[in-house]
Amino acid sequence: MSHHDGSSQEPAGLDGLPPLYSIAKGEVVSIQTYGAFVRLPGYRKEGLVHVSEMSASRVENASEIVDVGEHVWIKVIGREIQGEKVKLSFSMKAVNQGTGRDLDPNNVIADQDLRRRRQFRDQTSNRITLEAVLNTTCTKCGCKGHFTKDCFSAPGLQYTLLPEEDDEEPQHQQTSAATSQQESDRKKKKKEKKMKKKRKKERKESGSDSSNSSGECKSKKRRHGNEGEEKKKRKKHKSHKHR
Repeated sequence: MSHHDGSSQEPAGLDGLPPLYSIAKGEVVSIQTYGAFVRLPGYRKEGLVHVSEMSASRVENASEIVDVGEHVWIKVIGREIQGEKVKLSFSMKAVNQGTGRDLDPNNVIADQDLRRRRQFRDQTSNRITLEAVLNTTCTKCGCKGHFTKDCFSAPGLQYTLLPEEDDEEPQHQQTSAATSQQESDRKKKKKEKKMKKKRKKERKESGSDSSNSSGECKSKKRRHGNEGEEKKKRKKHKSHKHR
């Protein structure tokens, strides 16, 4: 195992760990999507090889590069104490996997990665808290969400938030669609009622016509019958006269 002197830049409490920037060959003991854990011979603590430290090209999953039980060359690029935990960071791309030669002898890439990780960690701690403002009640207008000094309302006036135009349009479209549907339903009902009335009238008219026609037929038959009887009577009367 080769190493460079970097103990002066590290905090105390890291005894029993591999030296910073040292190179060794370890065994992959577990694989996660974000990286692989490697155990070095003679050390109990395992180190993480993040997917960004596995290859110079982009790696989506650690299983694409290594398998459990495989032996790989690593370089110790980080030893940190976070609370009660000690974290080791390894790099595979800084070492030639065939010969174990250090590809970053001046630790330029390792220092850049370390600075990048620290900046990312510092930015995540800067959280914006709005609870104090949101839970504050203005003594001027009685509304929540702002301080009295920031209140722009005049005495006796109250302001309410108006919905955006994008929010109003779908509501307007929904109401217009509902009203148009109701109007169409009403028109359909009116048409159906008119059709029913027309059918009833037609039925009544057809019934009256049929009754009238039957009555006329009966009256015609009666007339024909009466005319025949009168003719017969006339013939008989004539025959009596000739005699």
